[in-house]
Amino acid sequence: MVGRAADEVEEARRGTRGSSARARAAPENKATTATVANSVDSPRPDVPAATLELYPPRTRGQPSVGRVDRFAAAVAAIDAINAQDPTTVTVRGRTGPKELLHAELVTAWVERLEAHPSEPLLLAARAHHLRRWSLPRTSYPAGRVGYLRWRRALHDQHATELGRLLADAGYDGTTIARAQAIVRKEGLGRDREVQVLEDALCLVFLETQLTDVAARLDEPTLTRVLDKTVQKMSAAGRAAITELPLDAHAYALLRRALT
Repeated sequence: MVGRAADEVEEARRGTRGSSARARAAPENKATTATVANSVDSPRPDVPAATLELYPPRTRGQPSVGRVDRFAAAVAAIDAINAQDPTTVTVRGRTGPKELLHAELVTAWVERLEAHPSEPLLLAARAHHLRRWSLPRTSYPAGRVGYLRWRRALHDQHATELGRLLADAGYDGTTIARAQAIVRKEGLGRDREVQVLEDALCLVFLETQLTDVAARLDEPTLTRVLDKTVQKMSAAGRAAITELPLDAHAYALLRRALT
């Protein structure tokens, strides 16, 4: 699953709850879930899924040859690891390793939400779940305490391996530390780039997991999960919900849960 909201689904299914893991809302997040619900009456056929590029992220401006080379090398190294994910999914008509396809989609949403994303942000988006399958939830005890320990261990694992890959690609320590901080979601609610990544993760969760989650959770739990997802998003992220390529049934689920 993608992002914190998706992870919390597993805890919801176990009946565990707790406020300590709730992400802080973005500073401008003043809207209610009812406001969001009013905006998702129906899909937006005028915004086709094809408008999001699901391949290597773009570099902005006029980067030097060296910068392009190291960026391309880092993305290729990240993708090579994500391609090892044994779980297969289908995303927007493409079937492949889950973490590879989800990383591409998260990167595409980051580029959609941020006009000029920095290299650390793009690299963090690509590597946000790097080798995630190697540390399953069952590696830690059941319950909220075990869940939070697992999440911290995942963030550290993703950031550490990303740091090694970026160093191998020729990145400096400052850039590496910044990408690692974004992966760890340091400053969520205060840091613009961390919030952009969180928005992208929430959007990918809604697109790729909503129907499945709705089938597995009772209505009160589904409502709680969706409400928490929306509350973690910025105004720009919430507005982008209407651009998701969801069918009418999925939009109806969203509206019913958030009304």
